[in-house]
Amino acid sequence: MRTMKVLAATDGSKYGRWAVEWPALIPFTAKPVVRVLHVVDTAGLRAPFLIQPMIVGTEKYLQAEIKRMETSAKATKKEAENALRESGLGGTVVVDRGGVTATLMKHTKRGVDLLSIGSRGLDALDRFMLGSVSNYAIHHAPCSVLVVKEAPRPVRRILLAIDGSPASDKAVRFLLRNMNPAPNGPDREPVMVTVAHVMPYFKYPELREPGKALVKRYVDKVAKAGFQVQEAMRLGKPADEILTEAKQKKVDLIVTGAKGLGAIGRALLGSVSTRVVQHATCSILVAR
Repeated sequence: MRTMKVLAATDGSKYGRWAVEWPALIPFTAKPVVRVLHVVDTAGLRAPFLIQPMIVGTEKYLQAEIKRMETSAKATKKEAENALRESGLGGTVVVDRGGVTATLMKHTKRGVDLLSIGSRGLDALDRFMLGSVSNYAIHHAPCSVLVVKEAPRPVRRILLAIDGSPASDKAVRFLLRNMNPAPNGPDREPVMVTVAHVMPYFKYPELREPGKALVKRYVDKVAKAGFQVQEAMRLGKPADEILTEAKQKKVDLIVTGAKGLGAIGRALLGSVSTRVVQHATCSILVAR
């Protein structure tokens, strides 16, 4: 059975800790192996024009801050190791140094299937801003990206947002290949997937029929794999309707594609996924 290789980014915040813990509660068909990454960005302490300190005493404070960051990195590494152990996950914790975004992207190119990252990081004064990094990751990471919005909970209700594009097909394939429709556990509650397709308002009602056929095609695939499934056809702005459907269904996870139909397509999943990631209250998995 193929292993699910997960890279979890942590910065010492609660969102970083949740990013480590979440993979244990997604009903993957195989237990994931997690490599946790913490990046120490000491180079970012200097502005470009401060290659040499211009103010007497500046270097002293820079060195003190570097020491603080190194000490914090040790504490974050230990916390992540504890989180892995308590979650029953196999894996390792590594500390790397460099620019946060560039270093994270470098690690995603090392055979990673899924990047797990918090939607927010530490406060605005800290260097590792997971919020901006997660936004970059959904557009540029070569692997699928899980953006964690809340504390871990068992995933039993999933909203699958589709628009008929190749990206939608990738989202469906990720779901069918990697998730178990009847996960093990004391409650053994089956996974319910809501297949959601949003169409804009238009003058010609007959154009709704292709949309209905599209949803039925995806529903049949998901049902055949053993998931409980329901369909949701909505009219309006795609991102807004996806967010509303997710809230009404109280879903644990939204799964969507990274890109949509293209510049002349209706749904434009690329921009839709960005808005959904920014405004959803539940976690989101952007599949590639």
